Amino acid sequence: MKKIYRFIFFRLMGWHIKGSMDSDLKKSVIIVAPHTSWMDFIIGVFARGAIGLEMHFVAKKELFRFPFGGYFRWMGGAPLDRQKNENKVDAIAAIFKEREVFRLAIAPEGTRKKVEQWKTGFYYIALKAEVPVIAVAFDYSTKTVTLAPSYLLTGNKETDFAVLQSNYIGVTGFHKENT
Repeated sequence: MKKIYRFIFFRLMGWHIKGSMDSDLKKSVIIVAPHTSWMDFIIGVFARGAIGLEMHFVAKKELFRFPFGGYFRWMGGAPLDRQKNENKVDAIAAIFKEREVFRLAIAPEGTRKKVEQWKTGFYYIALKAEVPVIAVAFDYSTKTVTLAPSYLLTGNKETDFAVLQSNYIGVTGFHKENT
């Protein structure tokens, strides 16, 4: 299957991957930016297939019911009960504790619209779960997916955000105006 993903992603779609992911790193928060279009999901699916590592996402539990539940689980989804009075950071950190392999892909902007600053959820999830963060950039201007080395958060949010955001300098999203 990896060969098919690689053929489509590299040859037919014309994308490239710069960097690599350590297959021994079983748990991490993967921040994918800029998130400006639904197309990012498609690029992410093909990049994941070309890389060949299991990656995950969380979504509201209602998406995991029949008829699409099996598909979302197969795609790496983990259901999240948004109705409970449970803190979402704690709920997602608990998923990391339950699973042997959990690489959570998340958009730090929290939306496809233009934002002036990232949301902090990914940051607190990584701190609570005690896992590193991997910055992944989708640059549509060069058709390049760039994977930065894993970064273990220091607990100093300003410093950590500066380090992580430095991986996205000059990167253009699908919708340039929302980058």
